[in-house]
Amino acid sequence: MTTATDTIPDLTVQLDDGRTVQLSDLADDGYLVVFFYPKAFTGGCTAQACHFRDLGAEFAEVGASRVGVSRDDLDTQARFSAKHGFDFPLIADPDGSVAKAFGARRMGPIPSKRQTVVLGPDLRVLLRISSETNMDVHADDALAYLREQQAS
Repeated sequence: MTTATDTIPDLTVQLDDGRTVQLSDLADDGYLVVFFYPKAFTGGCTAQACHFRDLGAEFAEVGASRVGVSRDDLDTQARFSAKHGFDFPLIADPDGSVAKAFGARRMGPIPSKRQTVVLGPDLRVLLRISSETNMDVHADDALAYLREQQAS
């Protein structure tokens, strides 16, 4: 878990429901937790995304919205969300531009790093979480950080 102070540009993104929005629209004037996963429907990525889903009420309590991002296309993202009943949007990033802006893009057979970024309402990076093997740490650490912010 590391902190940073850079700001993410207000990217135009395409969501699994077909809408095109600005990244800032997803923050709802609160925190935005953006989690990257390499590929929809794989075991680890499904576990990671479902854990974010299962903690939805807790994220709402701390004023945070969640959004998942992978290099999968729009149709795959829509099917992934429908199959698992996600209560948050998924960003389709087939060209890797969103991953690149967040520093989650990589070369090779696995196109994106498994990474979570907590953003403030101004899209300033407050926290980065990286783990390729612990699927729960992403949501758990983001939530713990946001609870600390709320308590201070």
